[in-house]
Amino acid sequence: IILFGEPIRWETNLQLVIDVLLTNGNLCSAYQPNLCTQLPVLACNIDLMWMAEAPSPRFGHGMFLLCLEAVYRKLTGRELNYRSLLGKPSLLTYQYAEHLLRRQNNNTPVSTVYAIGDNLMTDIYGANQYNHYLAQRHVATTTAAKLVAQGTGSQVTKGPAEEELGSAGCESQLSSTATQCFSILVCTGVYNPRSPLPSDQNAAVNQMVFHGHRDFLLEPGLVEPGHIVEDVEAAVDLVFQQEGLNPDP
Repeated sequence: IILFGEPIRWETNLQLVIDVLLTNGNLCSAYQPNLCTQLPVLACNIDLMWMAEAPSPRFGHGMFLLCLEAVYRKLTGRELNYRSLLGKPSLLTYQYAEHLLRRQNNNTPVSTVYAIGDNLMTDIYGANQYNHYLAQRHVATTTAAKLVAQGTGSQVTKGPAEEELGSAGCESQLSSTATQCFSILVCTGVYNPRSPLPSDQNAAVNQMVFHGHRDFLLEPGLVEPGHIVEDVEAAVDLVFQQEGLNPDP
């Protein structure tokens, strides 16, 4: 089962997905809530809310998944398991984004990635998580290179993320060359600038309403943006400034 985005008729789609799950794909049979296995579920775009023209955020696909999980738990007494969660803040999504950046850059390696978004729980969380991954990968690669040079290490050192990609058959295409990823939060979407970030993230974590998916843990450092600007134009100006570039007049 692949879930791409929030449907228009939620009750109909909730019913259909539950029908497929509880009949193991055999829609002509009755529910079997005690199935020993569950059909694989892949979900994309797990934002709980998104911003449109209304003054308040609208329900996103993450909200639909929340409803689906609640219905499945109510009917079976078990948690719905996902084979994979794709889209922000998934690590794989940022690796694929870097892959596309390299392709657009004539297959030239990219050293720095800037991630601009309006949602702390997906855009900023994912960008900071990717930055942590890049830092850990850089340390592991550097350490491995030193060991090889000393004749005491193997030629290849992989972390959990690379092993996961390798098992999916996409490691060579999505290997990262960037060394850092900067998160930039804009104030024109889900994030409300009238609700400032707490100065002490560690003390405030237990008071924070976590709008991320249940399979992602709330870590204070991951929802703290590197920069906060007014809008996307200001974010692009910041990138030019950080890179020492002068935009065309």
